[in-house]
Amino acid sequence: MAANGKFPYSGAVDADGHILEPPDTWEKYIDPRYKDRAIRLRTNEDGLEVLELDGRPAKYSQPGQLAQFGAMGKKSEEETAPHPDRTYVGEAPFGSMYPKERLARMDQEGLEKAIIYPSIGLLWETEEVEGLELQAAYAEAYNRWVVDFCSDSDGRLIPIAHISMGDGNVAAQELERAVRAGAKGAFFVPFTPTNKSHAHPDYDPFWAKAQELDVPVGIHPSGEPPSKRVHQRFKDMQKWALWHYNVHGAQGPLQAFTAMFQYGLFERFPKIKVVVLESGAGWAGYLLNRMDAVFDSPLGDTVKLKEKPSYYFYRNCWISGDPDEKAFGHVVDFVGADKFFWASDFPHPDHPDNYMDELTELVEPMSEATRQKVIGQNAAQVYGL
Repeated sequence: MAANGKFPYSGAVDADGHILEPPDTWEKYIDPRYKDRAIRLRTNEDGLEVLELDGRPAKYSQPGQLAQFGAMGKKSEEETAPHPDRTYVGEAPFGSMYPKERLARMDQEGLEKAIIYPSIGLLWETEEVEGLELQAAYAEAYNRWVVDFCSDSDGRLIPIAHISMGDGNVAAQELERAVRAGAKGAFFVPFTPTNKSHAHPDYDPFWAKAQELDVPVGIHPSGEPPSKRVHQRFKDMQKWALWHYNVHGAQGPLQAFTAMFQYGLFERFPKIKVVVLESGAGWAGYLLNRMDAVFDSPLGDTVKLKEKPSYYFYRNCWISGDPDEKAFGHVVDFVGADKFFWASDFPHPDHPDNYMDELTELVEPMSEATRQKVIGQNAAQVYGL
């Protein structure tokens, strides 16, 4: 079932566990006005699965690529290359698509709770779907589904709403609807369809609602369309794995995160909670020190904050780190144990599948108080679990 040993400590909360949405999710849950434009999986003339959006094949997702969402632990391209026999559903590992299976996997791993994020939901915004209304409908359909997915888990599976940051008022309305329905927070991808920062005043209605509802908002890496990518400097390296996953995976979220300080978001909304997801933790010490240094220089006159950026980080922000980060524990010591969660990223392929063993190795040297904060206490507090 799982490649991990059972975690020896109680209270573990996976802060970023993914689910593979069933292929008919959007057809079942989307507003009926958009049903004919729902996200679907089709098979092309070569027998490969194709992601279909608004009745058209995806522009940037390659045929057969969706099967790779469940490839955690596979070691070679030969095991994951597109093939008619490799399908999105067929390659889904145990616990990745059905709630009862996920709970059984968590029992085997020693996990108390898992905060749930999507897979296809991290891909469709990459395709630059035309029309803010349709984008909002795709997000709402997922949010309705994920609340249902988690509903019979006795609070162990935690739904998080996907917000497409098109119109700030629409985003605020969907956040409120989703939270009232049972979502414990929200996330958005590192770019926006308007090309404005998530902290731009146009989105103030969303942040006002997040503050009112007292729910955390995460920045989660995703596929990025060519017009918005942050890793395109060397054109010959666009598809190189080390370059793509290590540069795009962190740079997009960190650019979005840093812009929040530049725009003075935490000054306008002093009680919001922001979480940086799946971008590692090693950047935290550097970024805090560097932002403070720039703030204290003449360049800091452009920053709309009264205090140093680190002040707002410690008040308003948290980071989800990866168990395979060997420096994670040192960063926790330097920045502070209250600021960190851990996450499995199950079942996605860009991390190894022995995450519970790595988590055990990571937290064993920590003091008991720090260990409990990192493995679950912080996440439980921030998400109100």
